Amino acid sequence: MRIISGKYKGKRLIAPSKLPVRPTTDMAKEALFNIINNRFYLNEISVLDLFAGTGNISFEFASRGTEHIIAVDRYYGCVKYIDKVARELDLPINAIKSDVFSYLEKVNTKHDLVFADPPYDFSTEQFDKIIALVFDNELLNEEGVLIIEHSKHTDLSENKYLQETRKYGGSVFSFFEK
Repeated sequence: MRIISGKYKGKRLIAPSKLPVRPTTDMAKEALFNIINNRFYLNEISVLDLFAGTGNISFEFASRGTEHIIAVDRYYGCVKYIDKVARELDLPINAIKSDVFSYLEKVNTKHDLVFADPPYDFSTEQFDKIIALVFDNELLNEEGVLIIEHSKHTDLSENKYLQETRKYGGSVFSFFEK
């Protein structure tokens, strides 16, 4: 895994091999950040990274100047790794160990961007639950966006908040807005 732009451009990060993760590919991550860069000033937004895994997306935001990042994952090893790297590189990432659904039910902070990269084998109902919790609990600021990474085999087109999808290989980014 490497950081592709910003202060730590080109920095390689080696996550422990035993973590139960599937990091976003560099190609997909670069395309995603090109879209995000056209919508936001990254140094002015707050980000909630759900199913954060290795912290790949959080590290990319932090390297590009985002100063308010919360990374949530249920695995202690993932949270420990994100904390370790954030401390070593002095990155503004608050890593929280929690089940994402429980976290979304309890939290009341708003964000400009919520990124979720759940397991690709999630059911449509599980994806819909993430979307419902974000919108029903009003976790997005005005003009905020929820981006979900999922498999090309997952169809979220029936969700009323879906604005667009972008496909990159076997991965799809779906963008949801009010």
